[in-house]
Amino acid sequence: MTELFAQTQHSVTHLEMRDTYGQTRGFKAWQTGVPLEEIAQFDFWKPWNDLVHGHVQRGVSFRRARVVSEPVSDFIRYENLATPFTNLSAGEEVRWLPRRQARDIAMPGCDFWQFDDHTVCWVFQSGDGEPTGYELSEDPEEIGLCSTAFEAVWKRAIDHEQYRPA
Repeated sequence: MTELFAQTQHSVTHLEMRDTYGQTRGFKAWQTGVPLEEIAQFDFWKPWNDLVHGHVQRGVSFRRARVVSEPVSDFIRYENLATPFTNLSAGEEVRWLPRRQARDIAMPGCDFWQFDDHTVCWVFQSGDGEPTGYELSEDPEEIGLCSTAFEAVWKRAIDHEQYRPA
């Protein structure tokens, strides 16, 4: 997928709609009481931060929207606290939309990345949130669905700095 980021000229969007994304190393550490400032020093976030930062520096915008159930899951609480270290510090914009406020937005059945509004990368996870695969599409109908859904969510969503998880 790194080649998709490299080929992108203008924008990357990512819509997340799950309440858990598996047992990541950072999440497990946080659950045992390791402070986020210490987790931020782990080297597993560095490749992502470097990738995003490099593309943002060349003018590509990164926007991530998260549709979440409230009260939030432990994973989403961790993700919200970690966002300044994992996303914002690299140059991403992040917004949150409580699921109740998204009830009338038509959305795809799974998470996705979209590159320059012409390629969609569908992201598939198991019921426990573990990654199970990706699929690329350049189908105009799928691209239209993703663009419309992302922009509708983004318009309603709350900027990370203002969002307080319930």
